[in-house]
Amino acid sequence: MPPANLTDARVAALRPRKVPYDIRDGKLRGFGVRVPPSGRKRFFIHCQHRGERIWKIVGDAGDLSIAEARSLAGGMLAAIRRGEGVPCAPGETLFEAVAEATFRRHERLWKPGTMRVNRNYLSKRILPHFAGRAIADIDNRDVRNWFSSLHATPVSADRSMPVLSVIMREAEAMGLRPEGSNPCRGIRRNRRKGRERFLSDDEIRRLSARLAAYAGRYPEQVAIVRLLLLTGCRKGEILTLRWSDYREGHLFLRDSKTGPRTVWLSRPARDVLDGIERKGSWVFTPSSAGRHSGKQRLHTFWDRVRAEAELGDARLHDLRHTYASHALRSGETVLVIGRLLGHADPETTLKYAHPADAMVAEAAERVGAVLGN
Repeated sequence: MPPANLTDARVAALRPRKVPYDIRDGKLRGFGVRVPPSGRKRFFIHCQHRGERIWKIVGDAGDLSIAEARSLAGGMLAAIRRGEGVPCAPGETLFEAVAEATFRRHERLWKPGTMRVNRNYLSKRILPHFAGRAIADIDNRDVRNWFSSLHATPVSADRSMPVLSVIMREAEAMGLRPEGSNPCRGIRRNRRKGRERFLSDDEIRRLSARLAAYAGRYPEQVAIVRLLLLTGCRKGEILTLRWSDYREGHLFLRDSKTGPRTVWLSRPARDVLDGIERKGSWVFTPSSAGRHSGKQRLHTFWDRVRAEAELGDARLHDLRHTYASHALRSGETVLVIGRLLGHADPETTLKYAHPADAMVAEAAERVGAVLGN
């Protein structure tokens, strides 16, 4: 918006909108008021000094008159021009305060598991670096330095970055940072070798043989592994199944990573479920399904089966990759595979549907035969 001579009446008349906006002062260059969606107006300064953009809160419009705010802003701008550093305004909001406000706001948006994971990244990776800093002072260079400091744990760094970005977006919405100033923008994540791991036909035969051998001793663990392979479901979706979720030949999941969804079951998958004795509301008891103390039991069982079947580094999650890859080999489209897996984004499906080397070789021969003739 163009500058306007700010007065107490003009500031009081400003109304919040769906997105934050700024009104610049026509009398003092670099001074203005920000109006966030919450309606809590704040005076700010914004200037360039030695090639660096500086944006700082002067104070709350509810506590300062326009004359007081303009006087404080003039002093801050003068100090910056004299090279005395960037002064801190009284009551300036610290990073940790915004972080806590962000997590409170997202309690209804993030699933409990996501909330726990994000809180862990906040406390262990983010707060040790940014706590005590004014939220408005954190710039792209600060974030780059922080990200570089986590080079020894690249996965943790990559997963912490979106959490920090959400906090910075919330700071903009609260009027504590200028719009479009998210310092996390433009920072590339760490490149990691993708895990294109899925079981070959021989590996599936060896796995099936070992599962058959253990069916009498560990019936529920065997059923879990078979269902993971036959449905492409996530581990948590199978472990938390209730018998009421299984009806009409489908699984009607109440909740998943992408919300409620229907899982279409093949005859072999239905046979597995129909062969399980119904002892309560849960398909798998907590001790065998992996909830609480039983979680280690399932992974111990998988480690044994994986070693005996000579599956190398295959994880339980790779059974989901295997399901997607075999659907691709059967000629199913990415759209259909995405429905089978419960993906909301087709790009995610592409990461699961890995074409085997044999499929690529066959495709090369077919294309070559056509073009060669």
